[in-house]
Amino acid sequence: MKPIGELQMNGQKYLGGTFTFPGTTITVHRMGYGAMQLAGPHVFGPPKDVDAAAAVLCEAVESGVNHIDTSDFYGPHVTNQIIKQALASL
Repeated sequence: MKPIGELQMNGQKYLGGTFTFPGTTITVHRMGYGAMQLAGPHVFGPPKDVDAAAAVLCEAVESGVNHIDTSDFYGPHVTNQIIKQALASL
């Protein structure tokens, strides 16, 4: 395990450091993004402003987030479509 607060290339710290999945070479930053709130009110339907929701996700990824917690039940299916659109532009 790497130390808490490992530095990114731009000098910022990764909150919580990194984690490598046992038996793999896959490493993620411990601080991820929970996509549940990308959906509309009460996690149902689209958000009021899809572009703003996508911008929040892009900002998270640009800040170093490299794993996203999501589910087809959020929206349902709404958050995964927002994630797909937002990340396609990066």
